[in-house]
Amino acid sequence: MSTDAPCYTVVFEDYTETPSTQELRSSLEKGADEDKLDALRKIIVATINGNPQPTLLMPIIQYIMPSKNKQLKKLLHFYWEVCPKYDESGKLKQEMILVVNAIRNDLQHPNEYIRGATLRFLQKISRDIELLEPLIPTVRANLEHRHSYVRRAAVFALHTIHREHPSLVPDAAELLQTFLAAESDASCRRNALVFLANVSLPRAVEWLRSVWDGIITMDEGLQMAVIEVARMDCAHETTHRPRYIRAMFELLSAASHAVKYEAATTLTTLTQNAAAVKAAASSLVTLAAKESDNNVKLIVLDRLDTLRERHGRVLDSLIMDVLQVLSSADMEVRRKAMNIVLSMTSGRNAEEVVLFLKKQLLRTQEQDFDKASDYRQLLIQSIHVLAIRFSEVAASVVHALMEFLGDSNNPSALDVVAFVREVVEKFPALRPAITEKLTNTLSSIRTGRVFRGVLWILGEYIEAPGDIEGTLAEIRKLIGEIPILAAEARAAESGSQGSSDQDGDQTAGSTGGGAGRPRVLADGTYATETAYSAAPARTEASQASKPPLRALILGGDFFTGAVLAAALTKLVLRFEEFTSDKTKANALRAEAMLTMTSIIRVGQSKFVTAQIDEDSNERILGCIQTLSELQGRPEVNEVFLKDTRTAYAKMLGAQEKRAAEKKESETVKEKIVQVDDLLTFRQFSKKSVDDAVDYAEDLGKATGAGEMHEDFISNLSRISQLTGFSDPIYAEAYVKMHGFDILLDVLLVNQTPNTLQNLCLDFATLGDLKLVERPAVYTIAPHGFQSIKATIKVSSTETGVIFGSILWEGHGLTECCVILNDIHIDIMDYIKPAYCNETQFRTMWTEFEWENRVNVSTIMTEPREYLKHVMKSTNMSCLTPEGAMSGDCDFLSANMYARSLFGEDALANLSIEKTESGTIVGHVRIRSKTQGIALSLGDRITMSQRDCKPPI
Repeated sequence: MSTDAPCYTVVFEDYTETPSTQELRSSLEKGADEDKLDALRKIIVATINGNPQPTLLMPIIQYIMPSKNKQLKKLLHFYWEVCPKYDESGKLKQEMILVVNAIRNDLQHPNEYIRGATLRFLQKISRDIELLEPLIPTVRANLEHRHSYVRRAAVFALHTIHREHPSLVPDAAELLQTFLAAESDASCRRNALVFLANVSLPRAVEWLRSVWDGIITMDEGLQMAVIEVARMDCAHETTHRPRYIRAMFELLSAASHAVKYEAATTLTTLTQNAAAVKAAASSLVTLAAKESDNNVKLIVLDRLDTLRERHGRVLDSLIMDVLQVLSSADMEVRRKAMNIVLSMTSGRNAEEVVLFLKKQLLRTQEQDFDKASDYRQLLIQSIHVLAIRFSEVAASVVHALMEFLGDSNNPSALDVVAFVREVVEKFPALRPAITEKLTNTLSSIRTGRVFRGVLWILGEYIEAPGDIEGTLAEIRKLIGEIPILAAEARAAESGSQGSSDQDGDQTAGSTGGGAGRPRVLADGTYATETAYSAAPARTEASQASKPPLRALILGGDFFTGAVLAAALTKLVLRFEEFTSDKTKANALRAEAMLTMTSIIRVGQSKFVTAQIDEDSNERILGCIQTLSELQGRPEVNEVFLKDTRTAYAKMLGAQEKRAAEKKESETVKEKIVQVDDLLTFRQFSKKSVDDAVDYAEDLGKATGAGEMHEDFISNLSRISQLTGFSDPIYAEAYVKMHGFDILLDVLLVNQTPNTLQNLCLDFATLGDLKLVERPAVYTIAPHGFQSIKATIKVSSTETGVIFGSILWEGHGLTECCVILNDIHIDIMDYIKPAYCNETQFRTMWTEFEWENRVNVSTIMTEPREYLKHVMKSTNMSCLTPEGAMSGDCDFLSANMYARSLFGEDALANLSIEKTESGTIVGHVRIRSKTQGIALSLGDRITMSQRDCKPPI
């Protein structure tokens, strides 16, 4: 005989054409087993759909019940579950006596799996006491069956029956205690212990006391039941708490990961002892490191983070064990583990943590390292946080991180630049060493964004004249020969002449250094073709051989050229401030001006594919004018040498303030009462006006009078009219957002003198909305009311529309229909203000592909008021610091950010200007990963502009 229970899969198909009752009866009576199966399926589906067909009950009893086909027997259990068992008066049908007798026979069947399947079926009809009462003796007899499968099913069948009808098994506690004492199968003991704990907890504890020493050797399921009994017993006053704690300590070393997790969780609820908390946390860390399922890792890490928040620095000694979780390949697990590590790091272990992270950073350079670029960026950001928080480790990591400035992974290099920039601002003692290292690292940088950050740091924080000369010399090497345009022309000419020497076919006019043959341009004018303009295209090898800054400028990156001009200006002005050598200062100024002029000449020539933009051109010209005409003026030195550094310091202060406010808002502060604080009794104190006010407030809170409740007036704003007042049926819906669900409470009013039969409210959705279940069919009396509720699931922040119709049977069984008005879902209920740093904003702005540009058209006249209006209408937070928007200016640019409940990001950039006539012009650019959010937010801004009130 097989030892495994057979598994039968029953498929219910939706039959569009339901056969007649006579056809079904014929199939049940004369058909083969396959025909009977098909007929019984159709009967079950019809019964579920509201057509029970009671006349077929007796044929099923006659022709299906005696069958020995296992699939028919299994399907028959489904039918007994859904078929009407009571007549119109509420009494049990006479035919069900035969059904009870057949179930009793199955409970006594020699095949143990038929017995087990029947016992499991009894749990589904546990509410029908008249059916179950004759079967109780047979169910109890199955507790002594030789096969554990039957005994296990019998225990749970009795458990379900006793939960619904305790009078049917009055001696359940004694029965289960006797069963536990004699049972040897682990799964049966587990079921019996769960049953006994719910029936009589003291008896379950008594049995548990008899097996204290064997808990660690028990089966996994039984150990889980023991943990549950311990929780239930400790919820009340018990003398066994110390023994439970020791048992949980033992179960922390169990082989099952589920048992370890439950034991650790239970242990922290039984005691707040530091040793117990530490042991539980250690077990959780081991689970997070060894478990293969990433979802389990995340759950365990969440539990560990909760322990850390509750018990403070007790778990700090486990920080090196938590770091082992970083070996996981999943980036989400690594991020969560890293967040826990950052929160557990203190001054005592900061150096160990940073040393470990530095080793991991070096490992990411290996070719076979999984997700090296993302992991490297995470490590750099974490080291950044630790170095800023603990100044003693900043010096040891800043030089190691600067090795990654030439990293091909641009986000990692940008994180390093942001880190170095913050370190040199906050730790002045480290500036000379850092700037010297940056100067030596310039030659390894290849990307313009990294160059811009490094050049800004060098221009702001190098102060010694000797260091300034060394930096200018290093920058000169990175630019190469200047003027750039003339040097490139000479190089092109020599390259063309060399090719002419090799190929005798070329004419001297095309390769000579002077003017060649004339050419007719597109507008009809003549131009002279020189060797420079006819130079062959530069190969990738020749481009790669050029100095990095020169290659960027020739490639059209004039923004980097503008930053270079500002850095050169700052260095020259600072050199003049700290030295008396006018000759050397004039030489450095002349060389800087030549470099800037050379960049402008390159941008204005046809040698490069992209011309210099207006902003960069104006910025470089301003720097040239500063060095040539305005040097030595105090206000110029103030702007270049102090204002930019002050602005950066203010930005850092604003970021720290915002982070502190966010942390404070997330942390629930509990009022700490010391043991020696005085107790105040209002009855014994002198009455005063303040005491009376406080007492009234406390009394209101205690009675719940101060709580806000939804009133009828506020609910009116969420009511949508679905039909007209002249329609046969008036319908309106109250729309309520509840998390990820939309709850519709629809009121239907029959405005006709006729009874509306088989009325069905049919909803459909557009967007990422899904109707959970179809409303049932109703019958509404003349001028009657009917309330129908429907639930709709929301899976993303997209523009959603709910539409539908009302169908019912009119006179002569004709089908009548009323089309409902559409319900538009407001996505603002799912978008909440959020915060991200500048680097994250720029990264997402670059990655997101969907953009919606909305032109500003408003009657408002103040740019800051318009910004507040947009933030309020879109639920977005402003990332631009208040200091950057302060002052009297007619131009305003601000970045905004929001995040949906589904984890979707929404970015916006507002650029507006106040014209001379007093109106505001400009645009709002919205970017997101999905099209729906960008379009919906754009529509929201457009509608909000129409609702703007005129200025007072």
